[in-house]
Amino acid sequence: MVDVLRVPFPVLQSSPSLSFKPRLCPLIPPSRRLHLKSNSLLFPLFSSSPSFFKLPLRCSSPSMPLQLSSLSQDSLLYSRAYWVTKTIIAWNVDVVEGSCYLYASKVAALSVTDNGIQGHDLEIKLEEDRSGLPPNVIEKFPHIRDYRAFKLPPVLDAKNLVKCQLAVAEFNSQGKCRNATGLQLPGVLDELFSYDGPLGAFYSAEAVSLCLWAPTAQAVYAHIYKDPVGGSPLEIIPLEETNGVWSTKGPKSWEGCYYMYEVSVYHPSTLHIEKCYANDPYARGLSADGKRTLFVNLHADDLKPEGWDELADMKPDILSFSDISIYELHIRDFSANDDTVNADFRGGYMAFTLKDSAGVLHLKKLSKAGITHVHLLPTFQFAAVDDEKENWKYVDSKILEKLPPDSAEQQEKITAIQDDDAYNWGYNPVLWGVPKGSYSSDPNGPCRIVEFRKMIQALTHIGLRVVLDVVYNHLHANGPFDKDSVLDKIVPGYYLRRNTDGFIENSTCVNNTASEHYMVERLIIDDLLSWAINYKVDGFRFDLMGHIMKRTMVKAKDALCSLTKERDGVDGSRIYIYGEGWDFGEVAKNGRGINAAQFNICGTGIGSFNDRIRDAMLGGSPFGPPLQQGFVTGLLLEPNGHDHGTKDVEKAMLASAKDHIQVGLAANLRGFVLTDFEGKERKGSEVLCYGETPVGYAFCPTETVNYVSAHDNETLFDIISLKTPVGISVEDRCRMNHFATSIIALTQGIPFFHAGDEMLRSKSLDRDSYNSGDWFNRLDFTYNSNNWGVGLPPKQKNENSWPLIQPRLADPSFKPQRSHILAAVENFTDVLCIRYSSPLFRLRTANAIQERVQFHNTGPSWVPGFIVMSIEDGNEGIPGLSQLDPIGIIQ
Repeated sequence: MVDVLRVPFPVLQSSPSLSFKPRLCPLIPPSRRLHLKSNSLLFPLFSSSPSFFKLPLRCSSPSMPLQLSSLSQDSLLYSRAYWVTKTIIAWNVDVVEGSCYLYASKVAALSVTDNGIQGHDLEIKLEEDRSGLPPNVIEKFPHIRDYRAFKLPPVLDAKNLVKCQLAVAEFNSQGKCRNATGLQLPGVLDELFSYDGPLGAFYSAEAVSLCLWAPTAQAVYAHIYKDPVGGSPLEIIPLEETNGVWSTKGPKSWEGCYYMYEVSVYHPSTLHIEKCYANDPYARGLSADGKRTLFVNLHADDLKPEGWDELADMKPDILSFSDISIYELHIRDFSANDDTVNADFRGGYMAFTLKDSAGVLHLKKLSKAGITHVHLLPTFQFAAVDDEKENWKYVDSKILEKLPPDSAEQQEKITAIQDDDAYNWGYNPVLWGVPKGSYSSDPNGPCRIVEFRKMIQALTHIGLRVVLDVVYNHLHANGPFDKDSVLDKIVPGYYLRRNTDGFIENSTCVNNTASEHYMVERLIIDDLLSWAINYKVDGFRFDLMGHIMKRTMVKAKDALCSLTKERDGVDGSRIYIYGEGWDFGEVAKNGRGINAAQFNICGTGIGSFNDRIRDAMLGGSPFGPPLQQGFVTGLLLEPNGHDHGTKDVEKAMLASAKDHIQVGLAANLRGFVLTDFEGKERKGSEVLCYGETPVGYAFCPTETVNYVSAHDNETLFDIISLKTPVGISVEDRCRMNHFATSIIALTQGIPFFHAGDEMLRSKSLDRDSYNSGDWFNRLDFTYNSNNWGVGLPPKQKNENSWPLIQPRLADPSFKPQRSHILAAVENFTDVLCIRYSSPLFRLRTANAIQERVQFHNTGPSWVPGFIVMSIEDGNEGIPGLSQLDPIGIIQ
């Protein structure tokens, strides 16, 4: 039986808005043509019968060049109209005396000519609604608030029509086509197909079930394989559709096998019906490099390390999020160069399970001093690093060690293999819900799952909770053919945010995702819950959180908070989430809805990084002049020759930086009142930076993550070495490093440290080491080297700064000795011990901070170079304050 689109025949007779043109594209076989019955119009669609796949489907081949007409600037390569609800299309055209039509082709045969759209199966006249777009549409799509609204007949079977190639065209009063374009469908898909039922693979005692959300697909098959790679499928199973969800059920023997979806779907990037092969978006296991999805039941006992089910009871106590201190670490950095780690474990999950490696001993030291959370850079399945170790390329480190400290040869050798080695930060996601295979002993089968759990368990035993770095703001690949594309193969044009021309936004660098769409939001939240429940993760750091909607973040926080140890094996109330609240790109100023930027997210309890304190301490910004100095790097007091202006200007800059740091020390609260350098009382929100931007924005202390360095940009020691005068001593640079980490450690709010800040870590002045290999990213937990002077950093990101960098690397006086590194570690742990010696350094509310924290050395008579902060306790302090520190009585 052929699935059909049914439009009641009386509608065709009585309504001028619908017309049927039986002239079909010659590519359509006669058996697929439209059939007229006495009472309805039957519009055949693909059924699950294999015989229907004799239609012109294409697989893994580039599109033929499109021959465009004179309307090429508004051709079907563009999607400038939006199908926003079942009955409304939004389009930015001005129709005065002309008309507009919607066209559909089941086999993607539409073409544009001066006479309009050709090759269609269905033509529907659109009527403009002069009242414009309704408020709910404007709220969901604020960037098209001024578009015209065109009405569709309510009887239209939109659920089947979205499976077709669609276009709209505008005609003048003489019937000449003036404009034509494709459609963006997320609005109507959300209205008709939003779904909260099961997705992914599910396991019972007798069977395995699959569910896939793919409302625009014309057919879906599951290819079942015995092995992770190679061989023919054991079975090819057709899935059945119910309201956009495709499902099937198979035998228990599927468990441990692999599968891949075959999805036949119209893809707007090629203007064809494509046969796409994709992994399951809800995959929980993979073969190496994500070639296939693994059927794996994460609840199976053989995937649980001993004691796994009791791990929630062993988590270190966190009475308040104010007690958190975060240490940011890359998995390979931790052990790739550690000779105390078994060679098979280096650079992977299992290195964390050792008892007495140099890295583990260092983590134990930090945990004892007060670090509570280890933030791991991306650990999901990402592109750019082959999962199979035998394919990795290396440069012999012994050769590199013999080269001069300012040589360009190191970076030449590293760059030559950088896309084929073992290293990448991992901010190029392929599948969010599966641990990265390259960090495991075996990327096939369930090994990566077991080893990831062992890593979490080992860190818990050290006394550390674990934060995962999640990258939901973009995906590595798109389109129907890229091996790393997943979501854009299954529902093309839905998961990725598109601009008003219909092309994918890339302000995050590549393939922005659209959390404003319901099923994207759902996928993000489901993924977070999976990591929390199945891996007992304690927190999430959101990369470019500002590109995610505030609504999504709040829903995610609430969903995580609802988890209980009794039901889910994890206490969700102890899961902390934070992220980068930068406001830029197409989402800036709520361009796509209220986004999770710094000023929007405050009041939710979700943390965001405080760049104000970083820039005030270091000087300028990561994107400004490299020699611009700040409070810590010698502004006014240790001039480096950079033109900051007159002495009065420099002094004013230093005073302003001091005020910014003081607001940061008070958790960057918008309501915190302090006396500024002019002697005026101001709230944190009234102290300004970056022109007219308020410094303070947080409502409560745990909404502020204070930091001075992170994986991005130069390390703390490197930026200090770059910004300070060439003539000062290495001891002075080390003291500046101590000063910076101490300020962060003593801030109210949540302190955040980049791994190695406490060891004077250097990346040889590399400003962006995401693909610079183990060589430039080396960490030495034996404290023998901080990795300074290992060659000029890679040319691609650093060449413009080589004239500044080279003389510094060549100067042996810049390089710290082991004694300097040991002193830095001791200073860091001492200051952490101070932080955790008293709850006064970890006040829980904005009111408590306002009542107890004061700054001195303020007003016009301030002394440059000093910040003086006091924190009042109750004993003989301000009347009415409770005593937070216990009072010792000496007898």
